[in-house]
Amino acid sequence: MRLDLTALLLASAALPAAAQDRPHVLPEITLEAESDETLTQSGYVATISRQATRLDTPVAEIPQAISIVTQDQIEDQRPRTLNETLGYTASANPNNYGYDTRFDAFTLRGFPAFYNGVFRDGLRVYNAPTAIWKTEPYGTEGIAILKGPASSLYGVSGPGGIVNIVTKRPKDQPFREIEATTGANDRAQIAADWSGPLRDDRLSYRLTGLVRKSGTDLPGYDDDKTYLAPALRFDDGTTRVTLLAEWSRSVTGGTAAFYNPAYGVVSDLYEGDPEYNDFRQDQWRLGYEVEHRLSGSLTLRHSARVSQVDVDLEYSGHYPAGAGLARYWGHYLEKVDSATADTALQWNGATGPVDHELLAGIDLTRAEYRAHSLIGYVSAADTAAGDVPFSDAQETTQAGIYLHDQMSFGNWNAFASLRFDKVDTDSTAADGSVEATEDSGRSGRLGVSYRWDSGLVAYANVSTSFAPNLGLVYDDVTSDIGRPARPTRATQREVGLKYAPEGGNLLLTASVFDIDQRDGVVLDASSGRNRQRQLDLNSRGVELEAMANWDNGLGMIASWTHQRLKIEEGAAGTVGHELSGTPNDILSLWGKYDIRQGSLAGLGLGAGIRHVGESYGDDRNTLTNDARTFVDLQVSYDVPQAPGVQMQMNVKNAFDRQEDICTAGYCYRDEGRVWTASLRRRF
Repeated sequence: MRLDLTALLLASAALPAAAQDRPHVLPEITLEAESDETLTQSGYVATISRQATRLDTPVAEIPQAISIVTQDQIEDQRPRTLNETLGYTASANPNNYGYDTRFDAFTLRGFPAFYNGVFRDGLRVYNAPTAIWKTEPYGTEGIAILKGPASSLYGVSGPGGIVNIVTKRPKDQPFREIEATTGANDRAQIAADWSGPLRDDRLSYRLTGLVRKSGTDLPGYDDDKTYLAPALRFDDGTTRVTLLAEWSRSVTGGTAAFYNPAYGVVSDLYEGDPEYNDFRQDQWRLGYEVEHRLSGSLTLRHSARVSQVDVDLEYSGHYPAGAGLARYWGHYLEKVDSATADTALQWNGATGPVDHELLAGIDLTRAEYRAHSLIGYVSAADTAAGDVPFSDAQETTQAGIYLHDQMSFGNWNAFASLRFDKVDTDSTAADGSVEATEDSGRSGRLGVSYRWDSGLVAYANVSTSFAPNLGLVYDDVTSDIGRPARPTRATQREVGLKYAPEGGNLLLTASVFDIDQRDGVVLDASSGRNRQRQLDLNSRGVELEAMANWDNGLGMIASWTHQRLKIEEGAAGTVGHELSGTPNDILSLWGKYDIRQGSLAGLGLGAGIRHVGESYGDDRNTLTNDARTFVDLQVSYDVPQAPGVQMQMNVKNAFDRQEDICTAGYCYRDEGRVWTASLRRRF
């Protein structure tokens, strides 16, 4: 099948025979996948982003540390998951749980961000324990990562920041792409991306999709997916309406772990049962965005989305039984339905010498979660045939109002945000009992920056976050007595420098941050019971980050994070220690060089290094994780005789570095070397 796809692409790229009879110089054709509608980017550098402040704002002038993964970075590095997409981002750590493609589980500035820190086109993505939305990198044209509390604009979210995913949007010019990919473990994938105007320039479309069939290094653990994302846009210069939809079905392995024979020790025994190891996930979303210019100074913005994630998880493991080990099999069903809407009015004007971009809005969200769970000890077949009993359910309603003002006067910029959220939750236990909780809170941000003519920007900000927590927490993780979790609140203080010279495709950022979190929720596996508990944390650190592209074909991404996440209040024996799975140093460097002249013109060479420093494997700091370093390689070739045709190969973890990593007292194993090769044609 892969050979047929390759032959098809090569045939479609071939030049007419008549053109080969005489020398012919073809015009240079550059087709870019990004729409630049809400995220303006060039190479690895994003210059203007609505995804960071809800307003089209130069990234260098935002008084907050912002990292943006651009379309070119995604295309060059070929990440398979959201976790891999964040691998070269300062303060993002997707390395805590070894190889596990079931979930995108990452931290920002040391704090977990995958439950309440994922947003799509400015609207929150609701995730549950296993019904976590799977982001397809091929369907995105960029990702904006806001560091530190962002609740004042985006609502309920955590202390470390948020990840705002930008969906591929319709383009004004015709764009067509077809790509075939093969790789390790019999990977076979075909993908296509088509966009352009319909009838006239007011109506445009985009259709993105892929089909993948693949195995992995783990027995019975697949990586299959079918993905389809249509989009439609109407724009008459006064009103713009964009429809964004997605449907996908994926099948991965249900178990990714290896047996832990003792505390802090991981064995070579794979926990999964190859005959009972499917994790099926169906997800869909349907939404729209409306932007209507009421006058020269007033613009109405409205967006809404409904979505669903439905999962069917088969998993298994081992447990001690006498002198040996016995097996158990689990069956878990989970579904999340959510609907969210945001309406805001933007005013551009001036009060005396001060120019304003003012945004006032309200957002509403309703989410329903339901789970069923079964564990069997007889056989996989017995567990699969059993009825899966109801486990728990939750209904959440959230309402928020916010006000955001971006002020500029001379070389000064000031950002002020204020928000109030109210969250009502009804939690239903397995016995049918219902517990109602009401939480409300304020969040805000005040930031200021000064820009010199050289392109140097100095900034400072203070920001807060608010996030209710669901379920019970245990002050004593060995006890069966729990209590409702209190909302998590946090305050950040941050100062920094940015450098973005006029006319240069370069952005440098240096920041120092200090975050105090109160009543955070973490998982504690030290008792063997995977209890949640609350604790107070302090995260302090330094970030350095650089994105650049030069006219000679060289592009670079570099980042370094040095931080310490200290437990201020928590379980006995943990106070004053560092939170598990939080390395003190994370360093990454990626470079790509495209040869543009000479006999090697069209050849591109890329390489990257990801270094994860030492960390502790539990909160009592009795386990230590060694430092790990991974090397990634890339080579591409744009065929000069066939404009739009590119061959590319990527190798991740080129030196096959596989280490153990422990988090919250449980230990995992990294993925080994993996490679992909693709053939793409754009026309």
